[in-house]
Amino acid sequence: MTTTYYAEETRPRRRRGRRVLITLLVLLIVIAGILVVGDRVAANFAEKKIAEQVSQEVAAQNVQSAPPEVSVGGFPFLTQVVAGQYEKITIVMRDVKGDVDGNQVSLPRLDVVAHDVKASIDTLRSGQGDVVAKTVDGTGTITYDTVIGLVDQPGLKLAEREGKLVASAPVEVLGQRFTVSGAAELAVKDRQIQIRLKDATAEGLPAVPLAQQVVQNFIQRISINVDIPALPFNLTLKQVDPTPDGLAVTATANDVPLNS
Repeated sequence: MTTTYYAEETRPRRRRGRRVLITLLVLLIVIAGILVVGDRVAANFAEKKIAEQVSQEVAAQNVQSAPPEVSVGGFPFLTQVVAGQYEKITIVMRDVKGDVDGNQVSLPRLDVVAHDVKASIDTLRSGQGDVVAKTVDGTGTITYDTVIGLVDQPGLKLAEREGKLVASAPVEVLGQRFTVSGAAELAVKDRQIQIRLKDATAEGLPAVPLAQQVVQNFIQRISINVDIPALPFNLTLKQVDPTPDGLAVTATANDVPLNS
């Protein structure tokens, strides 16, 4: 009788224990869901406010572009809002355009990543105060069509081959057409991309002075400086590389205000 009574007494306790555990698990799931939703709401708020201030800063620097797209990295986000310190903010700017000596130079897309950004809650709410990034990295591509438009060479083609920029164009010598081509060296100086064609050849080109002069003229026309318009956020050109889509540029800046 004693054993039977003990078993009947413990069964309800076990059931009550299971119910308590299940209830706690459900509460934890609900709380986690609320935190995730709240985190996302806070992220959307900050992204919208930062995008507004970035737009004002870009306009103040006379840079034309589509409205910037802003996304804030890092999780949980709420802790970043409270601290006023954000790990990474990504800014995508499309159709960036600028005028250089009457020529319009454009970047179809400029990707900007700001690291260690300080922006207090009051600054985001009121729009007053500073939003400052410790470092900013920018990457974009200047299309080959844009570069070709700056060169006085009919039929010019630019392409990337084995990591090098290759230029080619048809030329006429003694009533015959030949294709001259050569690899160019790229460098960055201040706000310029320097394109220097060191040598060029044309298959079947006759070894006469006139033909050599045509080749030299081709080299001189292709060897140009491409002026880059002022980039937003005080970005300074650091590197340029040929890619299948165009000239990829990399720029950096330190201690950058993201708002005007």
